[in-house]
Amino acid sequence: MIRFALPVFLLMAPLGALAATSPTVTLHGSAFSTEFATNDASRELGLMNRTNLAADHSMLFIFTDDQPRAFWMKNTLIPLDILYFDKARRLVAMQLDAQPCKADPCAIYPSGGQYARYVLELKAGTAGKLGLTLGDTLAIDGDPGTVR
Repeated sequence: MIRFALPVFLLMAPLGALAATSPTVTLHGSAFSTEFATNDASRELGLMNRTNLAADHSMLFIFTDDQPRAFWMKNTLIPLDILYFDKARRLVAMQLDAQPCKADPCAIYPSGGQYARYVLELKAGTAGKLGLTLGDTLAIDGDPGTVR
């Protein structure tokens, strides 16, 4: 019986390793585990009501079109860097150290008229630590699924 259990275990081990991996984004040589926000509901919720964001974690908002974007921090409890990327995944605008907002009116953080398809949120101060500049590219590793 043990003869058969070992080969089955060896076959299943790679599947377990695949299931344990999470999507990542890489920016300026640094990798961040990420959550994809690909539909209206997940984009609306974003990072609301969270009290902490690990330094190596992010949220990537993915849209189906390119247009100027604007984000707000309503019910977001942690300061964030908001980075806007075009369809070629080039950094086109940054809103750094966006502050939490619990009551209206909340500040709006726009892409400054730049067209964006991807928006990455990181813990505030990360963009400065990485030395990001406009034109830097974003690599996405993982399947964001169907974008609606």
